[in-house]
Amino acid sequence: MVKTRSQYSCTACGALSPKWSGQCPECGAWNSLQEQRAVMATPRAKPQGGQYAGDTGIQALSAVDLVEEARSTTGIGELDRVLGGGLVEGGVVLLGGDPGIGKSTLLLQTTASLAQAGEALYVTGEESLRQVAMRATRLGLPTDGLHVLAETSVESILAAASTRRPRVMVIDSIQTIFSEQLQSAPGSVAQVRESAALLVRHAKQTGTALFLVGHVTKDGQLAGPRVLEHMVDTVLYFESDGGSRFRLLRAVKNRFGAANELGVFAMDDGGLKEVRNPSAIFLSRHEDAVSGSVVMVMREGSRPMLVELQSLVAETSLSNPRRVAVGMDQNRLAMLLAVLHRHGGVFTADQDVFINVVGGVRVSETASDLPALLAALSSLRDRPVPGDTVTFGEIGLAGEIRPVPNGEERLREAAKHGFRRALVPEKNVPRGKQAIQGMEVIGVRRLGDAMDVAFG
Repeated sequence: MVKTRSQYSCTACGALSPKWSGQCPECGAWNSLQEQRAVMATPRAKPQGGQYAGDTGIQALSAVDLVEEARSTTGIGELDRVLGGGLVEGGVVLLGGDPGIGKSTLLLQTTASLAQAGEALYVTGEESLRQVAMRATRLGLPTDGLHVLAETSVESILAAASTRRPRVMVIDSIQTIFSEQLQSAPGSVAQVRESAALLVRHAKQTGTALFLVGHVTKDGQLAGPRVLEHMVDTVLYFESDGGSRFRLLRAVKNRFGAANELGVFAMDDGGLKEVRNPSAIFLSRHEDAVSGSVVMVMREGSRPMLVELQSLVAETSLSNPRRVAVGMDQNRLAMLLAVLHRHGGVFTADQDVFINVVGGVRVSETASDLPALLAALSSLRDRPVPGDTVTFGEIGLAGEIRPVPNGEERLREAAKHGFRRALVPEKNVPRGKQAIQGMEVIGVRRLGDAMDVAFG
């Protein structure tokens, strides 16, 4: 007879504790300990850590075979971009996102495309085989070579994978998978961690490219232990702005490519479609110049993109004026307004200031400093910035305009979309042969100089 006992597991780091407390003793997270009953029902067939990546023994790193194999393209260009050029043999990708955002749709399209070049296995723990077939038919996907398995036992999944030996395998989703060696319910911290470890071990040993779908909590974080993100090679997040049909796929971790790479998709009746020119959807080119609107060039991963920043500055009736930023850091907006007051001579303590990045894009780099202040000034003075002007630059606390990385690449992207004037940090102005044909690039050193050029 197997005895069970209560223990408490941290949802953030997965640490176990014999009793509950308000704070995890390992990682310090608050209110993260959850009760569970989990024991080993049967002994393990193999040691947990043995032959994790398929190799045994100590070797000199210089003696390791470095024959580089070409990446496998998924057939979806935007997904390949986010992955760093395609799938890596034995690579494990964790995909998270809100319910209904398109995770299963994207992976079904991906496996259907990859199945044309080699065997692919789609494992579903949330749908029946008939439901998956109906969705594939609705999306018009080729199903030759694509095999589907409705199973939630990780041991059964690994047995089937060992028999079929698929080149690509999808697990939808990891929260529905359980190990028969544990008695806790599927989705618990112990089950998610153990099931993911067994699947990752199989991928490393056999060279199978593995996709794991992960549920997210109400605050947008992947459900389950945080250690799950450390076990995989790549972590992707699906993002969307409310009822928009556009989806942003962002890489927050990638061992085989650039992190913070961004892919853009559009959802329609036929599934997810690639958006190869995302700058076009984030720009609303007004027929006439509009006050409070400024176009900036941001950079996500290796891709420069043009986005529109809109601002509304209005007199407040509150003792504490509001500072609202959608798509950028609100604290940074408050800091920039203080710099504007000190070094630009513009008083905004009696004004509400609202900043919005059009299209639901999140701008995290400092290149948005200058565009944000120019948009706020444009709204405050009711003087539009010329529609053919693009800008970017970081603003220091002393009022200086600092350069940002890849300035020349940003300017070329703007020129490709028809912009003929750019207001940038002086050190980002191209010189000599690097000059941008057909574009007037104006370099500025101080915030006051940028204000004079933009509105003078």
